[in-house]
Amino acid sequence: MADDGDEEGSPRGALIALVVVAVLVAGGLWLVHVLGDAGRIQDCVAAGRGNCAPIAGAGGGR
Repeated sequence: MADDGDEEGSPRGALIALVVVAVLVAGGLWLVHVLGDAGRIQDCVAAGRGNCAPIAGAGGGR
């Protein structure tokens, strides 16, 4: 049989899989954070309160 150079236990394949899983986990955590913030703002607005979303200022504070 021809030697394709592919080994069954290739460390490169495992490293690629690990990177893909890490990216998916990081993306999932970011998504949970963003959706949680949006849910808190929606709950605040639904309760009839004002000033629900923080406003990013210019940083001068004057």
